[in-house]
Amino acid sequence: MRKRSEPNSAKPQAAWLVGALACSLLAPAWAQDKLTVEQLQQRLEALERRVDGSVPTDGQERTGETGLAGLDQRLRILERKLELQQEEQIAKPREAPVIAVNDKGASFKSAKGDYEVKIRGLLQGDGRFFLNDDSVPQNDTFLLRTARPIIEGSLGKLVGFRFTPEFAGDNASIVDAYVDLRFDPAYTLRAGKFTSPVGLERLQSSAALSDIERALASELAPNRDIGVQLQGDAVDGRLGYAIGVFNGTVDGRDAATTNPDDNFEYAGRIFFEPFKNSANALSGLGFGIGASVGDKQGSGNNFLPRYRTPGQVQFFNYRSVVLADGQQSRWSPQGYYYRNAFGLLAEYIVSKQEVSIDGISEDISNKAWQATASYVLTGEDASYRGVVKPSQPFGPGKDGWGAFEVVGRYGALEIDDAAFPLFADPSTAASKATSWTLGLNWYLNSNLKLVVNYLQTSFDGGAVAGTDREDEKAVFTRLQVAF
Repeated sequence: MRKRSEPNSAKPQAAWLVGALACSLLAPAWAQDKLTVEQLQQRLEALERRVDGSVPTDGQERTGETGLAGLDQRLRILERKLELQQEEQIAKPREAPVIAVNDKGASFKSAKGDYEVKIRGLLQGDGRFFLNDDSVPQNDTFLLRTARPIIEGSLGKLVGFRFTPEFAGDNASIVDAYVDLRFDPAYTLRAGKFTSPVGLERLQSSAALSDIERALASELAPNRDIGVQLQGDAVDGRLGYAIGVFNGTVDGRDAATTNPDDNFEYAGRIFFEPFKNSANALSGLGFGIGASVGDKQGSGNNFLPRYRTPGQVQFFNYRSVVLADGQQSRWSPQGYYYRNAFGLLAEYIVSKQEVSIDGISEDISNKAWQATASYVLTGEDASYRGVVKPSQPFGPGKDGWGAFEVVGRYGALEIDDAAFPLFADPSTAASKATSWTLGLNWYLNSNLKLVVNYLQTSFDGGAVAGTDREDEKAVFTRLQVAF
């Protein structure tokens, strides 16, 4: 049995048949001897059936539609129906997906925009060179620091998602993997693996960092954790908040794949930008506080931290027999200010952990702070996201040279005196690290960034016989491609 054609696919042929039928109706009498009225009626009914199915059943008659006059009336009705269908097709929006490829990656969006998949990426390759490292030698090296494809999007208006694997290093891992239920901009529920809402610099994208590595204060803040979080923006974006429950992780590190001790950590953050979108000098001001609290019970790297310098060299760790044995809490006042080409980001953080060894317990309270100032020499706006797009991108043979930004940072991390000598070995673990960094960032375009940093860290203790560990001096360079 022949499959019934859809009305839209029959339109060109239907229009042709209408024209042919009209010619037949208007043909001279000698031609109608060859094509009877009954045959014309049968052809008209076939055309009506293909257009909209409006044909009487056997034995039924159309009142007033007999003879040539009736056929002519039905033909005019059919022509009008075809005109209305064509007008409706022109007015109807195209149901084709929208595909876009630009400096932000590739996106595939449904015609109505409810469904979307974005593909982005981040590549960071470093050259790291240590100076005067005789007592604590470090290897000069080229390093693939980050290799992340980023897949994110929306499944309707309610569901958003992000999936980010990491292929740099010896083993592949999952950086971000979460789903958002976007009930409203004021309250979104996020579940999966993502950055805990405590540290300001920790929440900053790796691609937007002013320096190559994060500051000492970020060593006390949790990194990515697994849990559920309620978050949102209110008061036209001037107030942001996040509060959640997580498996819990040590300072400065990602969480383990499962909850190692059957305890949960509760974390939250509130951040104000009171003059956001205002045309005044304080429009780039933001400040707030992040905090977390939870119990930890166990020993090893999943329970107790190891602190690193901005050069990524470990300078403090607990003795291997020390246990995390009770509550850990963190709190961190934080803020930034961006005004035209100038930027300033600062935070202070305290991490307090109850530890024990051989039945002796102590609350160890470590603290850190940092301040990072930046200035864009070429006049573009500084921001928490870095220089988003140079005014005159670099191009061979062209006048543009991109954007240049100078950066300076200073900070310190202090270990509680109560940690020594019972819980940490003073001959290998320093009690304080003070670090400063000078850097130059060259944004060739919105995708390509070159960075050079000189960084220096000095220590209190950390060497044999109670002496100070040798200063760490290094030059780090980075080539970054982000899209």
